[in-house]
Amino acid sequence: MANSFAMPDFMDLDSLLSDEEKTIRDTVREFVGEHILPIIAEHYEKGSFPKKLIPKFGELGILGGNLPEKYGCSAMNNVAYGLVMQELEAGDSGIRSFVSVQGALVMYPIFAYGSEEQRQEWLPQLASGKKIGCFGLTEPDAGSNPGGMRTHAEKKGDTWVLNGSKMWITNGNLADIAIVWAKTKGDDPDSIRGFIVDTKTKGFTAQEQKMKLSLRASVTSELYFEDVVVPSSAMLPEGKGLKAPLGCLTQARYGIAWGALGAAAACYHAAKEYADQRMVFGEPLSAYQTTQHKLTKMLTEITKGQCLNLQLGRLKDKGEMKHWQVSMSKMNCCAVALEIAEAAREIMGANGISLEYPVMRHMCNLHSVKTYEGTNEVHSLAIGSHITGIPAFTRTPSERAEK
Repeated sequence: MANSFAMPDFMDLDSLLSDEEKTIRDTVREFVGEHILPIIAEHYEKGSFPKKLIPKFGELGILGGNLPEKYGCSAMNNVAYGLVMQELEAGDSGIRSFVSVQGALVMYPIFAYGSEEQRQEWLPQLASGKKIGCFGLTEPDAGSNPGGMRTHAEKKGDTWVLNGSKMWITNGNLADIAIVWAKTKGDDPDSIRGFIVDTKTKGFTAQEQKMKLSLRASVTSELYFEDVVVPSSAMLPEGKGLKAPLGCLTQARYGIAWGALGAAAACYHAAKEYADQRMVFGEPLSAYQTTQHKLTKMLTEITKGQCLNLQLGRLKDKGEMKHWQVSMSKMNCCAVALEIAEAAREIMGANGISLEYPVMRHMCNLHSVKTYEGTNEVHSLAIGSHITGIPAFTRTPSERAEK
């Protein structure tokens, strides 16, 4: 199972891709087959991240790959970037998560909300993999409601003092810098601000979260801030209010939508290959009607997701993508990917739980991917709010009426 494989293309969607987009995709596919697939099962079982790959990510140009060349990035278009995420997650969700966090949640906020000095200082180092970042938004009591965060920043002279904690932070123990979102004093809409925090700063602690049954080949951490003093120059000057971190999440969710289909395709490929070879009552398993029905359903959902993502990417490249469109792709692709993983596990029987095959690994990962950066329920409400014009995020109709 160490060789790469081609994504299914039932509707000849390759014909809609440029030569450059296909070259970037195929390069990353080859990289995954050579460097990730041979080692990922061992890392997953041990619960470790293959850190030796980080410089290779930089050499490949996939860290912040859709950001401008002037900052040391590849300036690939967003369809190509999505294809990169797809191929990486065909390897493992933990690998895609690392690259996604580095680019969409660390480099993007510096690019979009930072000063030119911050961009020049950090983006080239992050693009090369010489520096690693993490994104601190989620807290123990603030997940789907990030506005309920308790981490706060107090202005003292020419510095800010941060106190609080963050949880479920990808790359936390690997990070050289953390993009930390905190409430400043006051209740105005802009009271949530972002800071670039050097993780060597006194009072900053990262504690890796162990005993995970999902995303085991990924570093997940809790972050603690105890009177962490940062200079005023560490604040992202244009990152004002909750819309700033949510804007970062929109970028990351775009990549997740593509990535989930990569995991789905890996499960489909493994199940089909197994069904073709497994003999049952003198016939290959793939000759049976129930197996063909499952494979057909899997391929259909992958194809529908590919169409959705490709159009989403084209909209993003034209600057016309809306956050509720991203919600639909993320919600759909994560949900069907998990269903495909479960169907593949059924086809493969007892072998479906073995790390010799990728299916159970992907299934466990997808349970997290479906939940993080917006649960399916939250994305459904984001779409519903757009459809009806009525936000339904508060808990009761009476609360909505009061607003």
